[in-house]
Amino acid sequence: MLALDKELEARLGLELATKRQEHTDLDAAIRTLLASGIADATLIQRLKKRKLALKDRIVQLERIILPDIIA
Repeated sequence: MLALDKELEARLGLELATKRQEHTDLDAAIRTLLASGIADATLIQRLKKRKLALKDRIVQLERIILPDIIA
């Protein structure tokens, strides 16, 4: 696997931090909507799908930035 250059690593690191924050914010929004008792089920379903997509991207970025090292 090729080593990432510093600029690419910085860009990916920034994207990772942004996606993690978005995931956290989305989780809080979903919990708040569910607690309100008046949330639209379709909206919650869309938010959960977005949250899952974010998680997938987070895992992908983590694998790129911190690849498994075979000892």
